[in-house]
Amino acid sequence: MRRALELAARGPLTGGNPQVGCVLLDAGGAVVAEGWHRGAGTAHAEVDALSRLEDARGLTAVVTLEPCNHTGRTGPCSEALIAAGVARVVYAVSDPGHESAGGAARLREAGVEVIGGVLADEVRAFLHVWLTAVARHRPWVTVKWASTLDGRAAAADGTSQWITGTAARQRVHEQRAASDAILVGIGTVLADDPALTARGDGGELLAHQPIPVVVGERGVPATAAVRAHPAGLIETGSRDLEAILRELDARGIRRVYVEGGPTLASALIAAGLADEYAVYLAPVLLGGDRLAVGDLGIPTIADARRLRITSIEQLGDDLLVTARPIQGS
Repeated sequence: MRRALELAARGPLTGGNPQVGCVLLDAGGAVVAEGWHRGAGTAHAEVDALSRLEDARGLTAVVTLEPCNHTGRTGPCSEALIAAGVARVVYAVSDPGHESAGGAARLREAGVEVIGGVLADEVRAFLHVWLTAVARHRPWVTVKWASTLDGRAAAADGTSQWITGTAARQRVHEQRAASDAILVGIGTVLADDPALTARGDGGELLAHQPIPVVVGERGVPATAAVRAHPAGLIETGSRDLEAILRELDARGIRRVYVEGGPTLASALIAAGLADEYAVYLAPVLLGGDRLAVGDLGIPTIADARRLRITSIEQLGDDLLVTARPIQGS
């Protein structure tokens, strides 16, 4: 199962589907084939592994996620395993999808031995973002901002480029590329005219481009740079954040990266919709009132939103602090 997990990590984070790995074993426990899911529309891990063999009869399939039982862009993995004559299927975590679940029951019905829950905690941690998004029917939301050590996102005159250095800014582009969508407010589009592309350190476009999503009732100007985005553009025409996230979920978007400025960030946090924080801190002091986060409606310290820091990364002179809400706070 740990080998299957290593294979799963080769797949893309983006595209709506989970990262899944599969190992096929013979009766003696030797590995005879391996596979992993390479992205939406490609063969699932089980089918990828099966494709490397002429005869899979009697084999054991070890897979990180319960084989799916529905037809989407590809057929059900449960049926592919049954048709191939696989004798036993071992998986770690059950599929939480309403349409895709049920693979284990279908396999048992066909006479295949099924064992679930192997290394479930490790695989569940690996798939945490995807599992959470699917279970809640809304994308995982990472709220990002860059600020000074005293929490300022801009100087008194409104200037904000550049608080952080080149290494931190490049890390932002990498995080964009690891997301399905970038959420930004119409105010930021009008004020800064951002391109919202994911670029390499030479300015080149990275292989994956997240689709920009503009929140607000005003339309995006025809001349705005974001209209030339290679992934297209979603204009919500609304400020209803929960409805926007539900719509993005329906589009298969599982990871959202928020770069919308203090107004949008504060609204998401206040509504309890922020799942993760990516805070870039520069060793700079500005003072003033241009805070990275605005009023969250918290009247007393006892009501503060408590976070758990999951990592701290040094990027040149800057720090990237990643944190998640503590449940119940």
